[in-house]
Amino acid sequence: MNGLDSTKELLYGTPVAEKLRKRGVSVLCVDQPGTGEALRLQNLTAVYNTEIWAAPIIDWLYQQPEIDTHNIGALGVSLGGYYAPRAVAFEPRFTCGAVWGANHDWRAVQQARYKNEGERPVPHYWKHVEWVFGATDLDDFFKKAENMHLNGVLQNIKVPFLVTHGDNDRQIPLKYAYETYEQLVNSPKRDLVIFTAREGGVEHCSLDNPYNAADTLADWLAEQLNCRVA
Repeated sequence: MNGLDSTKELLYGTPVAEKLRKRGVSVLCVDQPGTGEALRLQNLTAVYNTEIWAAPIIDWLYQQPEIDTHNIGALGVSLGGYYAPRAVAFEPRFTCGAVWGANHDWRAVQQARYKNEGERPVPHYWKHVEWVFGATDLDDFFKKAENMHLNGVLQNIKVPFLVTHGDNDRQIPLKYAYETYEQLVNSPKRDLVIFTAREGGVEHCSLDNPYNAADTLADWLAEQLNCRVA
């Protein structure tokens, strides 16, 4: 699942997609509402209740004869660190989930960013998020973003879940990785991996060195999905 700005084509070219395929995991990269073609060609703006678009994805996968429908996982990157846990929490056909960057409380991150003199990680940031969420102005955006957090959500996850985060993530504070992990109280297997300077991959979604994170995510997901390379 995409983040705020990524596209399915970008995801398909990441090391984690390559390493999943090598481990026998089928990969489906999606432009969910608010990203890629969904936003640009179909005018589908972002929503907080990601299960409404995750369910049709599962419906489609169930129709594919080559897919093991008993083993379908969700992986979210960046803002997908909010989207994926929310989807797994309310779509019971997911059998595991993982995040590459824990986005536990995106609402709070936006509020803090605005208070910091309107900090913009990219040019025209606030106009960009208004477009992504279909907001008429900044006040409307903050209203739409009010539900973009995982508090009170994660206890609904009852399948294995992996949380990964860079030790020096300057987009999403590290504390949110611990909050996501700590609230996975009903997951039968919850794992937390923090990438430090020793391993590499300390920045947001390990952009400084994605290969270590890609191996970690691919190994974990392949094990949960019972994949065996022929």
